[in-house]
Amino acid sequence: MGAVQYGTSKVFSKIVPHCDAQALRQDIHHVMAPFSKTGKDVVMVVDRRGIHRAHKLDATLDHSHGTFRFHCFPAHCGHHLNPIEGFWRVMKDTIGAGRCVADLHLLSQRTRQVLMAHQERPIYAFHW
Repeated sequence: MGAVQYGTSKVFSKIVPHCDAQALRQDIHHVMAPFSKTGKDVVMVVDRRGIHRAHKLDATLDHSHGTFRFHCFPAHCGHHLNPIEGFWRVMKDTIGAGRCVADLHLLSQRTRQVLMAHQERPIYAFHW
């Protein structure tokens, strides 16, 4: 799972075994941790996937009411408005998505290497 901070282009990422509402709830807390002390509101811009509209997120969103909220992209807006989509494409190309790997541990290790290598690189420096 991942998010990009607009302005600084910092990528927040987390490897999860399943991309579901529970994992997204934890990701929201992961993203909010550095901002909780700033007193600034956080708006996460998301696409309209079902995971972003799941009712299981209601309690988390209610708990952070006033400090965190979702803003949904229009339907079929394209990846040019959502920089994390381009990052996923670069990451998949780099780790060799679609090719066989020996085991899940090796895939996880490759994914971590890519994330760590790009942690300091601005997302807008990628070409897609």
